Amino acid sequence: MLKLFDWPPVWLGLCLAAAWGLAQAVPLRLFGAVGDVAGVMVVLAGLAIMAMAVWEMGRARTTVIPRRAASQLITSGVFGFSRNPIYLGDSLVLIGACLMFDTVLGFALVPAFVWVINQRFIEGEEAHLTQAFGDEYREWCAKVRRWV
Repeated sequence: MLKLFDWPPVWLGLCLAAAWGLAQAVPLRLFGAVGDVAGVMVVLAGLAIMAMAVWEMGRARTTVIPRRAASQLITSGVFGFSRNPIYLGDSLVLIGACLMFDTVLGFALVPAFVWVINQRFIEGEEAHLTQAFGDEYREWCAKVRRWV
């Protein structure tokens, strides 16, 4: 049953809810209107990166679903600067939300989110890609960082 809810968007949703909860419990109000504008910009950047990654994956006809076997190794577009642009986009959405929610304490959730994503998803995906694409994958890893 746990696997049913073990998806990156669920983890992002939990972190977003926790950030909102922290903002309500400890209303520090440090960022104000600047935080709102910056937050929206960061969220939009994250969503744009995710959309570009999904588009590249669709173009290559490979899966966007974690833990499913990729049929193609994508190294073009946003995959040229991040091996995990969807997860990067998720992280930017969380950062932007923390700015909009005006919660300094919420920023502590970002490294926790990154850790969970690394442990629960990226490590397994990297093992699969190494097995499936071998040297081509290792060469890409040498050129492009995991996050940015």
